[in-house]
Amino acid sequence: MNHPNLPTTQAAVPAVEAVAARHGRAVRAEHDIGGDRTFAGLVGAGAVGPDGEPGAVPHEALLEFDGSPRTAVRLFTHDEAVVTVEGIAFDVPRDSVPAFLHSVWSDLVHVKVRTFPPSSTLIVTVPGEPSYREALGVHDLTPWLSGKIR
Repeated sequence: MNHPNLPTTQAAVPAVEAVAARHGRAVRAEHDIGGDRTFAGLVGAGAVGPDGEPGAVPHEALLEFDGSPRTAVRLFTHDEAVVTVEGIAFDVPRDSVPAFLHSVWSDLVHVKVRTFPPSSTLIVTVPGEPSYREALGVHDLTPWLSGKIR
């Protein structure tokens, strides 16, 4: 599925906030801006353009949302994002984060349980994309996740 291009954290934050507003969720945002504050700045010299010149200022953000399920998004400098749903972290391309959150809050989520070999998997279905899947540990089942077991 074609998603809007979100080339920077600055572009992604309002898109994510708009999805949260459509679902009636309040959002708390924390921004880390600059090479001395971001993870990218800690592991390298900061952002560098294709010609070797200094590029954009690194910008990362943590967005936490009210309501159930407990949901948070960590947007990194280099097109990376981690969406956490009830303590389960998913690596999601930054352009897909709004659609992923819409799917979670629209209840396109289920937990698949196998008896042999024993396993549980949290599955988020985003229309037009392959499903996102993450394994659950024995102690990961929260009341919300238990209600999603198929």
